[in-house]
Amino acid sequence: MLNANLQNVPKRPEKPRSNGLTMVMDKGLSNFQAKDMAESVGEYIDFVKLGFGTALITKDLAEKIAIYRAAGIRPYFGGTLFELFFIRNQFDEFNRFLEKYKIDLVEVSDGSMEMDHHLKLEYISKLKQNYTVLSEVGSKKAGKIIPPAEWTSMMKAELEAGSWKVITEARESGNIGIYNADGSANTELIDDIMKAINGDDIIWEAPNKNQQTWFIKLLGPNVSLGNIATNEVIPLETLRLGLRGDTFFDFLS
Repeated sequence: MLNANLQNVPKRPEKPRSNGLTMVMDKGLSNFQAKDMAESVGEYIDFVKLGFGTALITKDLAEKIAIYRAAGIRPYFGGTLFELFFIRNQFDEFNRFLEKYKIDLVEVSDGSMEMDHHLKLEYISKLKQNYTVLSEVGSKKAGKIIPPAEWTSMMKAELEAGSWKVITEARESGNIGIYNADGSANTELIDDIMKAINGDDIIWEAPNKNQQTWFIKLLGPNVSLGNIATNEVIPLETLRLGLRGDTFFDFLS
């Protein structure tokens, strides 16, 4: 909500929403910091991902999860956590971990390891029975090239298997997956994805301001973006609303 009656500002859907999502990456905030973020900018955050394996060593994890839920934010564990359990043949223990903390949103990925895609689809279908599933496509390994046709084929298959949204890999550095090594957008790949997949089914990882700006200019203020840094929530929302120089002229009538 704006503090003044400024005209020609894009309308943002209210929470809980299915598009225009902002997924923030918590890489190890203290519970004090998590509470501060939730209270000050929680209205702009849809999901908080407890990145990679941080959930396994976070002190007072249940308290942190409760903080986010109280602010209307859905917390979940990063896809790497699924991979950590999977590669050790501990899927049942992974399920017990989810149940212990009453997590209802699960990310399935294979960015850190090699995994047969048919097997990944089986786990998406299995987890869909009890959870809302996000799946991530793309490798975290620098130099691994996935042809655009394979990207789109995997995304389609994962949505059909039961993923609610498909996340496009970029890591927290934003220089891999859908981006080139210099952080610029891989326009050929992104164009092919947009032609093949409904935009409302995609969360684009965009950790850097220039990437967020690029997607907002391309797809509008209600594009779903992920891997947003905890201190970049307000800056991103101002980009979405045209309250910042980068998108200043984009939403004027």
